Amino acid sequence: MEAYTDFAGVYDIFMDNTPYGEWADYIAGLLDEYGVSQGEGLSAEEEQNLPEAELVRLRALAAERNVVVELGCGTGSLTELLADKGYDMIGIDSSQEMLNIAQEKKEKSGKEILYLLQDMRELELYGTAGAVVSVCDSLNYLLEEEDLLQTFRLVNNYLYPGGVFIFDFNTVYKYETLIGNSTIAENREECSFIWENYYDAEGQMNEYDLTVFVRLQEGMPEDGEKGDGIFRRFTETHYQRGYTLEQMRTLVEQAGMELIKAVDADTHGEVREESGRIYVIARESGKKVCKEILSGQSTPAKNF
Repeated sequence: MEAYTDFAGVYDIFMDNTPYGEWADYIAGLLDEYGVSQGEGLSAEEEQNLPEAELVRLRALAAERNVVVELGCGTGSLTELLADKGYDMIGIDSSQEMLNIAQEKKEKSGKEILYLLQDMRELELYGTAGAVVSVCDSLNYLLEEEDLLQTFRLVNNYLYPGGVFIFDFNTVYKYETLIGNSTIAENREECSFIWENYYDAEGQMNEYDLTVFVRLQEGMPEDGEKGDGIFRRFTETHYQRGYTLEQMRTLVEQAGMELIKAVDADTHGEVREESGRIYVIARESGKKVCKEILSGQSTPAKNF
């Protein structure tokens, strides 16, 4: 069964303890530290000496540096928070059901977020972006290194020269030691779930079967007391693959990017053998970069 179909409707309920605010603050800090500088742009005198068409291109290019693309945006919780911080957000996900919920949030908040239904392995944008981010182990759903490499190459292609790719991933250690072959259950008033994990060490693959019970209505016995109600049961099977930092480093470099930093996702300190999730910051390095481009005074070559 395809993942994130029925589960999309209860995803936010079970993720209500996720520290999206902390994630957004941390990512914004990384973008400030490693992101493409906005530069000072062109002076009024310089703008007067440029042909109109060239001026339009340069202004559009400057705007692209503020674009942040989120791969695997899901229901848009983090996308909304990054939009609050002033970034021009594009959210991409392969689940229509998840994007429907993200769209509802957008309509309530009034934010100008562009959501696209795309498989990240077939990423297609309308221009470059200053940064691409992907969190909450979205990349672990890519089960082959070839799929990751294809995605990384597309990210590199659409990054503004010197732009950054910030992503996290669950490690082999996490699946092998922390959650592999375990069962997790949670009981809520409105819904409950059972999450059964099966880990294949040889393939570094984790299968987890979700069984979810969602309350549809309350039961009303004759004595007027609240009954157990009626629940709907559905199941989904998800597959994720664990990766090592060295695997990720190799793929990032093969895609034409430079891995500039890796940190433990929980401590934001050095990566350890027992790190369950790791943040990676990579920089686009395959395009020609010059001082004029980074200051907004020239147009970078694109590999479209």
